[in-house]
Amino acid sequence: MSLLKSSGLSVLLLFIAIPNTLFAAAETQAPRAAAVASPDSYGAEVAAEVLKQGGNAVDAAIATAFTLAVTYPEAGNLGGGGFATLWFNGKAYFLDYRETAPAKAHRDMYLNAEGEVVAGLSLIGHQASGVPGTVMGMWQLHQLFGSKSWAELLAPAIQLAEHGFIVPEKAYLYEGDMLQRFAGKTNFIDYFGHMRAGERFVQPELAATLKRIAAEGPADFYQGKTAALIVAEMQRGGGLISAEDLAAYQAVWRTPLLTNWRDMQLLTAPPPSSGGIALQQLLTLKELNQQHFRGVSHNSAQYVHLMAEIAKRVFADRADYLGDPAFTEVPVQQLLAADYLAKRAKEINPDSISATAAIKPGLESEQTTHFSIVDAAGNAVANTYTLNLDYGSGVVVRGAGFLLNNEMDDFSAKAGVPNAFGVVGSDANAIAPGKRMLSSMTPTIILKDQQPALVIGTPGGSTIFTSIFQVINNLYDFQMTPQQAVAAARFHHQLLPQDQIRLEPYQTLNAQTQAELTQKGYQLHTPNWDLGDIQLILINKAGTTAVSDPRGRGKALVIKAAKAQ
Repeated sequence: MSLLKSSGLSVLLLFIAIPNTLFAAAETQAPRAAAVASPDSYGAEVAAEVLKQGGNAVDAAIATAFTLAVTYPEAGNLGGGGFATLWFNGKAYFLDYRETAPAKAHRDMYLNAEGEVVAGLSLIGHQASGVPGTVMGMWQLHQLFGSKSWAELLAPAIQLAEHGFIVPEKAYLYEGDMLQRFAGKTNFIDYFGHMRAGERFVQPELAATLKRIAAEGPADFYQGKTAALIVAEMQRGGGLISAEDLAAYQAVWRTPLLTNWRDMQLLTAPPPSSGGIALQQLLTLKELNQQHFRGVSHNSAQYVHLMAEIAKRVFADRADYLGDPAFTEVPVQQLLAADYLAKRAKEINPDSISATAAIKPGLESEQTTHFSIVDAAGNAVANTYTLNLDYGSGVVVRGAGFLLNNEMDDFSAKAGVPNAFGVVGSDANAIAPGKRMLSSMTPTIILKDQQPALVIGTPGGSTIFTSIFQVINNLYDFQMTPQQAVAAARFHHQLLPQDQIRLEPYQTLNAQTQAELTQKGYQLHTPNWDLGDIQLILINKAGTTAVSDPRGRGKALVIKAAKAQ
């Protein structure tokens, strides 16, 4: 009998406290093994169970996504959206299930009478939410690639919502400033204020919602009872999402970005993600500046400086050119053209900091979550989805039990004004009804000889593609093991704030490097959050290795005996 349908999975997940190891990694000598790297143990265990029972990578991804909506509420979601990059039966696919702006949204909706941005309006409360895409996205994946029944794949999430899960030990995710952030502004504390590490957390309203979705598919969420509950919540808080917005929502299959990189191919996210273009630019600009990197030690001051010089140009292009391709002409080919990147590469100053004001677009004229899955047949899914910041807008749909996103902050509320991640945008990413907001999500697959060699992604807002970039360099330039590549200290530069290098609490650059960067003129800043939560699967001649970032609470598993259908 299938454990997904029996109490066996429930016993495994609900009554055993799964320890959080120092480094969540798994490997096998058998190539083409199935594997998962998930941001929490529950998601990993559910994916592994699906794969063991012959489900394919997409089946496992769907089950994981709904499980994380229960056990990883700060980012796993029903009320958000995301992107999925896939390699399935030898072909590349990309699904955009990003949120869209409601029909009542307009360009200046977050500005006051003086034309200035109203602090917090795009971040907290009902007006911060775009039309959710996750349920439709999972449905579209299932319609094209699913081999297990829809209801069977939702069963573990229903069990975990109905009977509860043990809240993990990383209690900082649930306490302190997060509660203060929403206190008196939303109903967040009513639903999540009593969540405590080490205790069972039950979500009966969410369980009922998941049961309806399991029985009715997206019809419930976008046109049925759940849709009515979303609209009622919007009306209570003055939000903009209407019944018509929900009924009109569509996920979009797009042509993924697929380019050559060394002797491999990079398969990654097209617009409305900025991440795929940015990652390809970062990798290419570094290749074109190999003479400057020759002999430079990993994470030395000179290495950090050169990487920052490259990132400046990439973020300048992101700010001016990128947005929803349905609303603005995104010059993808020009931004990735060999002659353009060669010109940008020559602008790198190997000796000193390029003046921020001089970094122009080159053409003429925080909390998200990611999981990576491969099956024994060589199919792969890199899925990144989000509520935007931790717990999104802080608004829980009353009667349905799930959080809504605050993705409207990813638009440019006003050209040149930074959003919550400090990133500026232009008219290309201005608010418009039905428009998809620009994203940095970068679910990526590297192919070698038409087979997945690396499946990777991370949360982190504007730091997503710089984190992935650094881990790829760690693997392929410094020959680190996957565990070393993921655990190594990361840093970030994004043009603005001017000359700032962002560090992380988890592991920082050494004192000498920091002193040399400061002497060079950089401002070092260490916020109270780490740079990403990488979920990685590496496949090579030695076998399959899955790694979950030690910065988070994730788990990685390799399933040796899996047979995909």
